[in-house]
Amino acid sequence: MAIDYEKAGVSLEAGYDVVRRIKKHVNSTRRVGSMGGIGSFGGMFDLTALNIKEPILVSGTDGVGTKLKIAFALDKHDTIGIDAVAMCVNDVLAQGAEPLFFLDYVAVGKNEPAKVEAIVAGVAEGCRQAGCALVGGETAEMPGMYGNGEYDIAGYTTGVVEKSKLIDGTQVKVGDVLLGIESSGVHSNGFSLVRKIVADANLDLNKIYPELDEKKTLGEVLLTPTNIYCKEVLEVIRTLPVHGVAHITGGGFDENIPRILSEGQGIYVKEGTWTILPIFNFLEKQGKIEHREMFNIYNMGIGMILAINEKDVTKAQEILAKANRKTYVIGKVTDKPGVEIELLK
Repeated sequence: MAIDYEKAGVSLEAGYDVVRRIKKHVNSTRRVGSMGGIGSFGGMFDLTALNIKEPILVSGTDGVGTKLKIAFALDKHDTIGIDAVAMCVNDVLAQGAEPLFFLDYVAVGKNEPAKVEAIVAGVAEGCRQAGCALVGGETAEMPGMYGNGEYDIAGYTTGVVEKSKLIDGTQVKVGDVLLGIESSGVHSNGFSLVRKIVADANLDLNKIYPELDEKKTLGEVLLTPTNIYCKEVLEVIRTLPVHGVAHITGGGFDENIPRILSEGQGIYVKEGTWTILPIFNFLEKQGKIEHREMFNIYNMGIGMILAINEKDVTKAQEILAKANRKTYVIGKVTDKPGVEIELLK
């Protein structure tokens, strides 16, 4: 039967090799509450190990979209797992939740153990950055579903927050300051447009464009992993009353910031209060995209936004600075519904 399965394009031995390879990466993510190990039918976590009186579980699942195509083109697979973790844990963080555990799903056309190990090593690195345990996952070999060398990855996380500390936007007030935290680049959204710009402008992923970076190729800049904000933002949340948290993903400013607002509230953002990263200016120019539209697509250099009282801004910035995060006061909550972005003239 195993031989027949091999003829169908599925290698059982390669699957066993993957499990052997990734054990050390999985074990490196253990934390308080971790139970069992790789190989069980289900991943386990002991919630009673945490000192939480009224636990609210917050879950999130996501993938990394067509950023994978850049990884395929560069044959670089050790950071894409960080992106998969980031997209999930940053979302649950927006509710004030500490991510506890993570599961990944990797689907491949052909099981190449070294490549799968590189992907999972990235997942483990993301989990370490987020402080959550990698408690399980699935590697599915599906010949005929994916092109040569291609794969897909998705993830799932569960976090926990004390019921009284849940951040749901209801505490956001008119006059609250919007404190933006730097992004690392494009993160993991808008890559279908990125790839179209690269193709239409005949750009070379393996070329260095000095206006972007004098040492990294365009492909390397685009593959920069998504920032994971969990540990430092949780420290702010534990120290100060944070009224709202927005993870700036697909849809940019226009879609994501209003998700933390109540009826009758809006936002005002002033361009020039933070540094727009070179990659966004580059994409705008090469793609001939209208400047205001960029804010409706990309994070523009701001990966997460905290809505807090003005008197708490300095302390929040101090906490985030200790984690080497650059922060900017980029705007405020208003009583005018909608998104107003004052552009530089």
